Amino acid sequence: MDPDELGKAVTAIEQLDQMRIGLASTLEGSTTEPTLDTFKAVCAPVGKKAKEMAAANGWQVRQVAFKYRNPNHAPRTALEVQALNRFDKNRQLQAFWQTDAEGVHYFRRIDVQTSCLACHGAKNQRPAFIQEKYPSNRAYGFRVGDLRDMYAVTIPQIQQARQTSP
Repeated sequence: MDPDELGKAVTAIEQLDQMRIGLASTLEGSTTEPTLDTFKAVCAPVGKKAKEMAAANGWQVRQVAFKYRNPNHAPRTALEVQALNRFDKNRQLQAFWQTDAEGVHYFRRIDVQTSCLACHGAKNQRPAFIQEKYPSNRAYGFRVGDLRDMYAVTIPQIQQARQTSP
């Protein structure tokens, strides 16, 4: 695997996470309950940017969590389950790589910030729009510093084959 491609993935995910933190920080100090419009302004742009990043680079980029709101964010593979468990057991672990036949996987933890608690705190304090729109929501009960979820990036092996072919 090309080291430049790996570095590009790390940089892209760090920029994505800074975007997430910056948008979420707009909720700090607010006394109004978050609404669907809040979600569209704070959380949705991060997912959109991740999709754009994946499409532009030929990667798969997902947010993955055990306690998810969107069922699409549930772990899909044993590797994703192992990665979440690894982060859960080691709060100091920020990120790691793993390679398999599918490609190179980059996993980066996402910890709960104070601003996240407006929607991910106590179950009985979740905003009305979340209770209505996500009846199967599992993404609550967090405290600051908890593992919220992770970014999972897969860089397919096919890129390596393309780079080494004549």
